[in-house]
Amino acid sequence: MIRLEHANLSVTDIEATTRFITTAFPGFAVRGEGLDSAGRPWRHVGTDHTYVALQAVGTNPGRQPYGDEVGMNHLGWEIDDVDGLIGRLRDAGFEPNLQADGHPARRRVYFYDPDGNDWEFVQYLTDDPARRNDYDRV
Repeated sequence: MIRLEHANLSVTDIEATTRFITTAFPGFAVRGEGLDSAGRPWRHVGTDHTYVALQAVGTNPGRQPYGDEVGMNHLGWEIDDVDGLIGRLRDAGFEPNLQADGHPARRRVYFYDPDGNDWEFVQYLTDDPARRNDYDRV
């Protein structure tokens, strides 16, 4: 078995990012937190099996995803209900930055978190891998 256990993000506001994550994933909760050796807050937000590790860094250098700098472009998460996720995040004040519903086997939506990190959420409409992974369509 191979699965992503966690992702680790540096953030400017650990509370705001926690709110974004727990809104997107109602089953996620703070599972641990503390201070690192430099006295900076850290927090793990998720379930017993998967989580997002947050490290508060205090400043944002302004990197933009998909630009000319090395770094993460987005985190991709498979979810069961795109419409429910969109409603929860909109109710919390977040708006999609891209919605891609033109594929017959999947629906995708992207949101920026409070630091401008891009999060992709995909709902598959089939269990057939050939249809899920069809790259001939957008």
